Amino acid sequence: MTDLILRFAEPADSNVLFQLIKQLAEYEKLSHAVTGNVAALQEHLFGEQKYIEAILAEYQGQAVGFALFFYNYSTFLTKPGIYLEDLFVLPEYRRQGIGKALLTKLAQIAVERNCGRLEWSVLDWNEPAQAFYRSMGASILDDWRICRVTEENLKNLAAKQ
Repeated sequence: MTDLILRFAEPADSNVLFQLIKQLAEYEKLSHAVTGNVAALQEHLFGEQKYIEAILAEYQGQAVGFALFFYNYSTFLTKPGIYLEDLFVLPEYRRQGIGKALLTKLAQIAVERNCGRLEWSVLDWNEPAQAFYRSMGASILDDWRICRVTEENLKNLAAKQ
């Protein structure tokens, strides 16, 4: 794909990035979980406090995928790491090397920034993604589970004495 361009998202990309996020949610059968909006995404990407970064994949001038990530930290390595929150390529552009290019770019960023690791989660039913990640050298950790507290439960936890 000689026409593929990978670049960091810019403020003008916020709307197209949010549309890709909604398409990812649809693919994962989680459209109902999208409660955010473009303004919040833009603020978190480009505001005074930057929480996230994103790389857009463009093919022939069209945004066809993205990787959204942020720093985490390994206390055992005493190094920062990169957590890949989302990697998505539009279905009609899959199997053309775009996901591989995005993941490779993210690995390059992690190495350039002296990070100790790159990690992410994958849904247990998404076997094509699991196979792809394994082919890229990733280990899928069977002995770890994600814990999450959201919405009302988060407020309840914060209010505990």
